[in-house]
Amino acid sequence: MEYMNTAPAAPSASADEPRWLTDEEQRVWRSYIEAATLLEDHLDRQLQRDAGMPHVYYGLLVKLAEAPRRRLRMTELAMSAKITRSRLSHAVARLEKSGWVRREDCPSDKRGQFAVLTDEGQEVLRRHAPGHVDAVRQAVFDRLTPQQQKSLGEIMRIVAEGLQPSGAGADLPWLR
Repeated sequence: MEYMNTAPAAPSASADEPRWLTDEEQRVWRSYIEAATLLEDHLDRQLQRDAGMPHVYYGLLVKLAEAPRRRLRMTELAMSAKITRSRLSHAVARLEKSGWVRREDCPSDKRGQFAVLTDEGQEVLRRHAPGHVDAVRQAVFDRLTPQQQKSLGEIMRIVAEGLQPSGAGADLPWLR
């Protein structure tokens, strides 16, 4: 297993030796993976059951609802959602078939397109947001103290910031 420490923990590893996770780091990492997987599955099942869409599609509708004039360039939407342009294109095609999103050409850039939340898409969000926020609250926030919530937010911001390098060599989903 890639995270297994097969050697005793050493204060410093040589240049050739991996920095294996300590027992405590392994416990934290595995708890995170288990919780993240179960949470995503829980939210996905709730939205599939109640709204007929996966969690990632719901997130796209929310991003569009929060955007000025309920529209974003496709590249901005991919960046905001942290997904590849290919995955976004597929998702938007499915949302278009449902009548919840439409694409519009960008007048200033002939290659660019906007994703626009339709009135029907806005209504879908209005109907299903209460059930979704209830699922999030029950799964996460009702289980944590206010201090734990604050700590979780700070930790996730630090991790997210560290995974978004800038520059020409950055390999981020929305650049693929």
